[in-house]
Amino acid sequence: MKATIVTIGDEILIGQIVDTNSAFIAKSLDRIGVEINEMISISDDKQHILDTFEKLQNTVDLVIITGGLGPTKDDVTKKTFCDYFEDELVVNQSVLVHVTEMIEGFYKRTITQINKDQALVPSKCTVLYNAVGTAPGMWMKKEDTVFISLPGVPYEMKYLVESEIIPKVVREYSRPYILHKTILTYGQGESLVAERIEDWENSLPDFLKLAYLPSPGKVRLRLSARGTNKELLENALEQYIRSLDVIINDIIIGFEEEETIEFQVGEMLKQQHKTLATAESCTGGKIAAVLTAIPGASEYFKGSVVSYATEAKTDVLGVSEGMIKEFSVVSAAVASEMAVRVKQMMNTDYAIATTGNAGPTKGDENAEIGTVFIALATPDTVIVEKYNFGQPRDKVIDSAVIKSLELLKKEIFKIVL
Repeated sequence: MKATIVTIGDEILIGQIVDTNSAFIAKSLDRIGVEINEMISISDDKQHILDTFEKLQNTVDLVIITGGLGPTKDDVTKKTFCDYFEDELVVNQSVLVHVTEMIEGFYKRTITQINKDQALVPSKCTVLYNAVGTAPGMWMKKEDTVFISLPGVPYEMKYLVESEIIPKVVREYSRPYILHKTILTYGQGESLVAERIEDWENSLPDFLKLAYLPSPGKVRLRLSARGTNKELLENALEQYIRSLDVIINDIIIGFEEEETIEFQVGEMLKQQHKTLATAESCTGGKIAAVLTAIPGASEYFKGSVVSYATEAKTDVLGVSEGMIKEFSVVSAAVASEMAVRVKQMMNTDYAIATTGNAGPTKGDENAEIGTVFIALATPDTVIVEKYNFGQPRDKVIDSAVIKSLELLKKEIFKIVL
């Protein structure tokens, strides 16, 4: 099953706003086995929209359009739908009741004709109920293609995708399974990585596809499986990832799941009603940054001490100067003490601490560049792991963030089991 996503709006074409809607829709459809054929952005022009519909007709199963459904004159999608489907606009009473309740009940103002016109929809369309806005979604089929129109407001679009479109597609269409696993590598460029894994890549069966996703200093390797037997696909992914790990274990720093590891850890902490704090030296507050980028993180994340300088470790966290002199700042003992101290200070269930030498120079420390100690204080004990992430500096920091969260996730998972 294939789909094309069309975003309508001059504001996208001139770069005034960034199209995040297409990414959300694509990810949502991919989860249920719908392949995205292409993404298109077009202007708020009736003829341009009609030409796009004609071009896509019978080439894909679904065309999902966002934008152009507002109450103002520059929003032309509904009228264009009528032209394309040889239909006319009629008042949908259910939508009118909803719009009236929202304007007069929630916004506490008199409804206007412009507001009432939101209830105008093509007579042949299936209305997709928009509980969080006034513009309904529309579902119309012509020959072998379904055209779905959604409002461009992101939270309204997301509601309709999750509550209306995905359930309807799942009910009415048979789809293959599409599974992805993304391996994170650091420190070698795309061409070098490709050279190292050439034989492995050539051995992949037809239902597995590898994509290279490079960025400065990093290459993500996305392995995708497509087919009708989910168990077979899962086993194949696991098998080939294990064999890949043997080849490039020195540059693999983790795996990118469907949700980020910081999101997964946050969800696990919420489910267990547990809290977390961090004491960060070499990571410079980056663990706290990725955690607090998630809405609602205050439910489980209490705070961080960025004890970058030695004085901050002693004066703020209370790590003893004697311990630092005996073991050095970059040591298991200091990492452990940092975790214990911040856990006590923030009164949390868990605490992560990092101390290391991220480079680029060795400085006064005896620790080799790339050395990082990560400590996790749990309700019962303190776990400390030593790593050497090599270079460059960014790789050391990013790797330490990922490994810290992986260590926490592993410990929480033990409790779940």
